Amino acid sequence: MHRFYVNKEQIQLSKITVTGSDVNHIKNVLRMKPGDEIIICDGQGNDCYCIINSVCDHEVIADVNYTKDSDSELSVRITLFQGLPKSDKMELIIQKAVELGVHEVVPVTMARSVVRITDYKKEEKKLLRWQAISENAAKQSGRGIIPMIRPVMSFNEAIVYAKELDWAVLPYENAKGIKDTKEALEKLRDCKTAGIIIGPEGGFEASEVEFAIENNIRPISLGRRILRTETAGFTLLSMILLYLEE
Repeated sequence: MHRFYVNKEQIQLSKITVTGSDVNHIKNVLRMKPGDEIIICDGQGNDCYCIINSVCDHEVIADVNYTKDSDSELSVRITLFQGLPKSDKMELIIQKAVELGVHEVVPVTMARSVVRITDYKKEEKKLLRWQAISENAAKQSGRGIIPMIRPVMSFNEAIVYAKELDWAVLPYENAKGIKDTKEALEKLRDCKTAGIIIGPEGGFEASEVEFAIENNIRPISLGRRILRTETAGFTLLSMILLYLEE
């Protein structure tokens, strides 16, 4: 069943009004008509199972059949702190991280980051682009929420943010073996929020790892191989899914 997202203001009792680009998609691409069934999500984890009532040029009105909590969300809200990568890798990272269940993504400038966003207008433009990628990935993977892409943070700001979460780790090539990682993952089951901090192409400076440890953020290993920045996050998220999916 096709899924669309609306703001809460568009939901009124037993009716929902769909506007914007989704109208064209419903009417002209999918060629849906009154009587067809769709899922409309408020982006906050609530799925409304609906029947299309009317299709016009500027809006689609649907009647709500029933509403239930989305069953596609993890029990733990995961924040991905991603060291800014080169080129368009961030777009791939956001797309796949959303598919794998993250709750939000925080781009982070680190000591060895090659890319640095210093122009506010450029950052604003990138954030809009990244948020659109998050929304498309959420639709494709049937998410109950649209993960938020936060403004770029410094490494210190990211650590301050992460230490307030119930659980936070930092994959690091000099960390203990995979057994220690498994022990860390076991503790996730009792958490509501979690953070994973991924370094840029050049990895972490030793001082950054020390600062993370001082703030109770645990370095972990992802195995004997050194992974690229765009691979490390996916690897850890996949490990997490094994512990959290039921």
